[in-house]
Formats: sequence, structure tokens, C-alpha cells
Amino acid sequence: MYVKETLKKTVETVTGMGKPSFEEARDAVRRVTPETILFSDDGITPNNPRLPFIYYPGAVELSPYQDPAAVFEDLFHRHNWNKSWRNGIYDYLHYHSRTHEVLGIARGAARVRFGGDKGRILEIRAGDVAILPAGTGHQCLAASSDLLVVGAYPPQGSYEECRGTAAEHARAARSIADVPVPASDPIYGKDAGLTEIWRRE
Repeated sequence: MYVKETLKKTVETVTGMGKPSFEEARDAVRRVTPETILFSDDGITPNNPRLPFIYYPGAVELSPYQDPAAVFEDLFHRHNWNKSWRNGIYDYLHYHSRTHEVLGIARGAARVRFGGDKGRILEIRAGDVAILPAGTGHQCLAASSDLLVVGAYPPQGSYEECRGTAAEHARAARSIADVPVPASDPIYGKDAGLTEIWRRE
């Protein structure tokens, strides 16, 4: 499925077919009350000591659109969250120590544990958005066969996948502290969401 989705994304990028207009992507966004969780360092997964995980349930209305993944890609890109990909969520615990990450659920549903082995399990579904500050552990525990996730990253930082070794943990904790707060929320832009929540911390 993910090979097909990558090909579809390439065709849309080249031809513009299937991509939402600016107005369509903007109108798909719903103002919802975010759930925020500040996960603790459990000795394996450092999480982020300062910035909370942000979860927006049902923040994007996808049903009218031919390609829901393209809606997320457009929103993320317009708010300067780039290097987007289409895939699922890995079924092993991992985190990123040098960048924040956004996950938009384009199709299907999944049970995902955020925050490491002692974190919290969320039932995520199409239209949901999760923003993971650098260091946030995540692992897919179960997923529907049609699960499709769009991920992206802010311009500051670089991708690194960590899986939880002692040596990794010490180095990761130092890297996490250096990742700057992005200038905009991946779906709400510069004046709402992450920009308010993380700048209060």
C-alpha cells in the first residue's frame, strides 16, 4: 500500500491532480480542544522534559476529499512542516532526538502508545493529529489494514531514529534540549495550537 501511496504522491506533486486547493485544505481544519501530556523520562525513553505531547482529535475533516493524505500534506507544507511521508507507524518503540514530528491520520485507525513503555495508549483515527516533541516515544500496538499516516517535520532539526539503549539515552537527552520550538503549528499556523501551548512552557 505504501508504495502505491508514494507513487500517488509523486503524481499529485507533478500534475496537481487530486491535490486540494488552499481554500479546501484550510476549510478542512476544525478548531478542537487539544489534549496535552507531559511524559516523564522512564530511563529508556527520555521524552521531552519541557514540551508536552499535543493530540488534536478530529481536527481535520477528510470525508469530502479524494485523497485525504494530500490534505494533510498541504496543511503541513503551508505551515512550514516539510519532508512529509506517507506510511504507517512502526510497531516497535522509537523516538526522534533531533526533531519534532507531526502525525496526521489520513485513513483507518490504530492503537498507539505514546511516551514509552510507561506512557499512554491512544485510539487514533482518521482526522486526528498528534504532535510529538523531540524525544517522545511512540509505538503502534495494533492498526486497521487501511491505516495511512502522513508525517512531517519543522525546518529546524534533523531526523534520527532512536530505539532506547543506555548510550543512546544520554546522548539523546542532550540533543532534545537543543531542538527549538517551531514558529508555527502544523495545522493551525502561527497564532494557535502549538505556538501557544509550547511557548507557555
